[in-house]
Amino acid sequence: MTKERMEVQRTIPSDASAIFRVLCDPQGHVAIDSSGMLMDATGDPVRAVGDTFVVHMDREALNDYPLGLYDVTVSITAFEQDREIAWTIFGNLKPDIGHVYGYRLEPVEDGTLVTSYYDWSNIDQTWRDAEIFPIIPESALRATLGVLARSVGRGYPRASS
Repeated sequence: MTKERMEVQRTIPSDASAIFRVLCDPQGHVAIDSSGMLMDATGDPVRAVGDTFVVHMDREALNDYPLGLYDVTVSITAFEQDREIAWTIFGNLKPDIGHVYGYRLEPVEDGTLVTSYYDWSNIDQTWRDAEIFPIIPESALRATLGVLARSVGRGYPRASS
């Protein structure tokens, strides 16, 4: 059977609530992106399943598919405060792809064990037949955890004045 999910983990020396704030913030997604594709975001921090925000993308950062600049809507599919957040994306490509990105947070002695996951087990058959998954490598998930650790360690997001 083909692997249809990947997970990477890293212990981040911060509490889960600080990490979760970044993951709920549309601008936090832009801040921790290791691919260079996320250029900006529009919308409020998410608080529940079904909440959405828009991310302004630039696929040319990867130079793999000629999509140029485009927008996707991030739709939250799992939300447990300070424990788990996951989402799928909707964009111009049809049928909708159906892949899911997410994070699980678990308090540990040295901070928070963060698991980043990417699951394409429920993608539409059209995309399965295209044999393009995974569309991001495991190294990108791992790098994003590093950027997340750095961002939280430096105090992102800053408290509103």
